[in-house]
Amino acid sequence: MRKIIPVIVLLLLIPLFAWLSYRQQSYYTVDGFAQGTTYRVIYQYPFGWRYMFNRGSVMLQDEIDSLLAGFDRSLSLYVPESVISRVNRNDSGVVADDYFVEIFKTATEVTRKTGGAFDITVGPLVNAWGFGPDGPADSDTVNIDSLLQLVGMDKVVLQGRKLVKKVPGVQLDVNAIAQGYAVDVVGSFLESRGIRNYLVELGGEIRTSGHKINRRPWTVGIDRPVDNNLIPGQDLQVIMECFEINLATSGNYRKFYEKNGVKYAHSIDPRSGYPVLDRLLSVTITAPDCMTADAYATACMVMGLEEGMSLVSEMPELEGYFIYSDENGAFKTWMTEGFRQYLREDHTEEPAQ
Repeated sequence: MRKIIPVIVLLLLIPLFAWLSYRQQSYYTVDGFAQGTTYRVIYQYPFGWRYMFNRGSVMLQDEIDSLLAGFDRSLSLYVPESVISRVNRNDSGVVADDYFVEIFKTATEVTRKTGGAFDITVGPLVNAWGFGPDGPADSDTVNIDSLLQLVGMDKVVLQGRKLVKKVPGVQLDVNAIAQGYAVDVVGSFLESRGIRNYLVELGGEIRTSGHKINRRPWTVGIDRPVDNNLIPGQDLQVIMECFEINLATSGNYRKFYEKNGVKYAHSIDPRSGYPVLDRLLSVTITAPDCMTADAYATACMVMGLEEGMSLVSEMPELEGYFIYSDENGAFKTWMTEGFRQYLREDHTEEPAQ
């Protein structure tokens, strides 16, 4: 009888260990909607006894949705009582929260390094050209010279948690950096829960950490920059494989409108006041964090092909992949040497996240 008991215990432990091994390999996916776009989070929850029998403890949908809702209450122009909305209407009682302070500091630094090609005081121009919350405007009545008097980071200063405007008409717009920052916020939240293997994607901005199942690298795609390529992943230019990356893409092939035969793209040059007209079609940037990648991707689109390539080449913390058209309209690409390591030779498959 004493010999039988250990055998019985062993037989009981075999399926238990098999089940535990399965749980350790399990990845979870959370999909949702935030900032006017979709998001997806894929992650492996840290394995431990307290998660064995409680699937609810590893499903983070509510917490991620709550986190992003709080983010929007700070930085969304589509939330009337957000911090940034109150700042824009000169509400004297508004106090900047941590999200606002952090994005303002990063934006100020990127503005300095890009010579003003990236500038979150671009709000009046964005609205005038019809890319703000109110939609398309009458471009025939846009007075660029007067609006440029309201643009420039030298016209605002953050004193503690109070934004001081030197010119009352200054309007902030952080849409060119906010989605990347939101990706960082979600990634930091996952890491605070002990999660090390994850992918966060929001509006095409991506952060990956660790690996996907079977210790394979994460697989992500860069969309082909053709007009009305509205569904991410539907028409890919290249496929990338990566373990740790912060990646953002900017282009003019999704957000634009046409009026009287003229195409108006959403990339506005804060220096000239006009929408960008350049053969550069798409810029993908990697950086130490996704917020920084997002800002520089926008800056490069504004700067144009030559100036953008020069900027990225001179900043060792950045890697870049540019898609542009030649004189015949054919797609051409340029990339930094460091970016090449991420490209998968087979570009024909859909990205398998």
